Amino acid sequence: MKSGEPVTAEPVSLDAATALFHSLSDATRLAILRRLALGEARVVDLTTELGLAQSTVSAHLACLRDCGLVDYRPQGRASVYRLTCVELLDLFMAAETVLEATGSAVALCPNYGHPTAGETAR
Repeated sequence: MKSGEPVTAEPVSLDAATALFHSLSDATRLAILRRLALGEARVVDLTTELGLAQSTVSAHLACLRDCGLVDYRPQGRASVYRLTCVELLDLFMAAETVLEATGSAVALCPNYGHPTAGETAR
């Protein structure tokens, strides 16, 4: 390596990165992860706090579990969910920084933005 060259970590497969970002591309999954960033929660806690149906929460938790982003432990008849990697918190903080830097550009993106996002960004 030459002096002045940036030191980078071993690149992650684009397929793996695509799968990660796809798993994070749903508002419900992001809401669940944001809540779990505060601490462990049961499905009933998540349904109450997020105002979602139990079947919806369970389906999204299964997806997040399959992706290795959350795990659970049994507690009586319930399952208590938690984040599997604290690095997600760093990713969320980095995403907030990017969103602040781009303003409403991402929210107004014709491919991935939401039509009402421009109204709330004003």
